[in-house]
Amino acid sequence: MSSLSDKLRALGVQVGASRHTLQTAKKSYTADPQLGGRTLSTVLGATYVIETDYPAVDPLRSAPPALRWMSIWCGDERIDRLTARDFVFLDTETTGLSGGAGTYAFLIGVGRFEDDHFHLTQFFMRDPAEEPALLVALEGYLTQCSALVTFNGKAFDVPLLTGRYTIHGWQNPLATLAHIDLLPLARRLWKDRLPSRTLGNLEYHILGISRTAEDIPGWMIPEIYFEYLRSGETEQLRNVIYHNAMDVVSLAALFNHSASLLTDPSAEAAQHDSDMVALAKLFESLGDPEAAIDLYRRGLERDIPIELRLQAISKLALIYKRRRDFVAARLLWESAVQYQHIEACIELAKYYEHRQKDFRQALHWTETAIGILNAMQPLSQEQRLGLRELEHRKERLQRKISARSW
Repeated sequence: MSSLSDKLRALGVQVGASRHTLQTAKKSYTADPQLGGRTLSTVLGATYVIETDYPAVDPLRSAPPALRWMSIWCGDERIDRLTARDFVFLDTETTGLSGGAGTYAFLIGVGRFEDDHFHLTQFFMRDPAEEPALLVALEGYLTQCSALVTFNGKAFDVPLLTGRYTIHGWQNPLATLAHIDLLPLARRLWKDRLPSRTLGNLEYHILGISRTAEDIPGWMIPEIYFEYLRSGETEQLRNVIYHNAMDVVSLAALFNHSASLLTDPSAEAAQHDSDMVALAKLFESLGDPEAAIDLYRRGLERDIPIELRLQAISKLALIYKRRRDFVAARLLWESAVQYQHIEACIELAKYYEHRQKDFRQALHWTETAIGILNAMQPLSQEQRLGLRELEHRKERLQRKISARSW
């Protein structure tokens, strides 16, 4: 499949912005001057563009930290070799919230770091007939980028834009870019801290960014655009443009914050105790047990919720167990017993039975686990199966103790 640029070049047309238009929208409202944009003419007609600069200061730094761990997380080694200017941060506003062939991206916000500022460009489709111009303008913009950063972009923005390019018979210019979708990473980092990991919640609770009264809920946006198409009314459209701008700016700030966490977790995670354990679990999954051990231990020194503390104890003890450092593991399991932690009791029973051959101690911890479970009635099916296994363990240990006494 040829790209849009390839097809235009085959016709002898220069790709990019042009003072000459080959087609115009059948109906196009003049956007309100208060939107702060301008008409952009392309070889496929005109579209509307709004450009804004933001100072590159915290949390919107112009130089993200080293990206080795972000590269490992994404499974794309290209990311580790990139600089701040290589990334494009993208968010779309659409005519529907569920995607599909009939859904248009009528506003596409893209941003890049440039020297001492963050430059935001918003391509706005004043009429569906302007879509070819919007898509060719976006393709031209993306030629200067090597990596894409989105929030839920793999599930929504990218498939939507891919579909729009495909409908026109053009190749998707996003396909060649490395892609970092921050939503899965945000879920890993903050699921124990925040009940909701929407971009709005993350920017408020993690980044300390507050939106003004100009913002509107995302579910209102499609209807506002349809009202604009019906009447040409742009008053609420300004709120949509603000919403999209804040999404892109927050996306860039969240990228920098997340990359900082992965680069220097001990320093950054000090902002919140729970982040230590979340980062430990992440580094463990990425294959760095040394970093995980350090972060689990630091997390356990903090005042973290009991449930999270027990998770950290279990995971750290398992690392020590795999390394055959049974003394360190035992100390952790013993620290969890005060919280009526069944798993810790079972692990202690295994340790004393198989490592120490101390069957009486193993029996003690088995009976302790049984007592905890019996106090939890009624039990789930899984708990009933666990109780049955513990009863079998108890019987086996009693036989071993009896045999030893002869």
